[in-house]
Amino acid sequence: MTRCYVYRMKKPASYMICTSPRSGSTLLCNMLKNSGIAGDPRSLFFRPSLEDWLTRLGLPQGAVNEQEGLNVVMQRALQAGRGETSVFGLRQQFPSFDFLCRKLAVLYPQTTADRDRIEHAFGPMLFVHLSRRNKLEQAVSYLKAQQTGLWHVAVDRAEWERTAPAEEPVFDAGKLKGCIATLESYDRGWDTWFRREGIRPVRIYYEDLSKAPVATLSLILRELGLDPRVVEGIAPDIRKMADATSRDWVEMFLSEQSRASSGY
Repeated sequence: MTRCYVYRMKKPASYMICTSPRSGSTLLCNMLKNSGIAGDPRSLFFRPSLEDWLTRLGLPQGAVNEQEGLNVVMQRALQAGRGETSVFGLRQQFPSFDFLCRKLAVLYPQTTADRDRIEHAFGPMLFVHLSRRNKLEQAVSYLKAQQTGLWHVAVDRAEWERTAPAEEPVFDAGKLKGCIATLESYDRGWDTWFRREGIRPVRIYYEDLSKAPVATLSLILRELGLDPRVVEGIAPDIRKMADATSRDWVEMFLSEQSRASSGY
């Protein structure tokens, strides 16, 4: 049964960037943090693991009652996501979202809807769906990052985030098809959840964000009821990862798909 809500009856005290890999969330979250008024949105619940949550939040590991442990986690998460502001920000990837919802159900058993549980934990929330229209380019970026270990680069070309030793990327049409299917499933998953919870998210697309990052930041600040004038002087601090190899992979993939569809 679909639950219906009146959209944003209260001024949001928090927001969630609902996203998938290689959609520009690091760029957007950094700019929101740099605004100085919109919290410090991070992937506090990145992996479906309570132990990982404790580690990310700097909390001690140990055998404790699950409900008590989750209460401590959510309180610390609130502090981390607010930074030095009154607004809580969170970046949430879809693969670990179901685990977060299940743990919130443990913490708030008196509620029956995911949205109610999320707002019990973090306050009235604005949901922002950040996605990418061009799934092939997103898949190329995703596969390259997995292969090379390099996920983000600063504007001065210094490495921003690396998760593995450097390796040369290798074109693989089959793996790209798999990445496309996975990324599409994440978008469908978010849309299914939004419909089920009666949520109309603010929709942001990577293509628009990359062309006009400051305008996108202003939009979200306005939706949060915050002063958009603070964007003056804020600039992106990471650069696009797309390069000649990315463009070559797109052309190679489309060429292979064209040959396959024509029977050659």
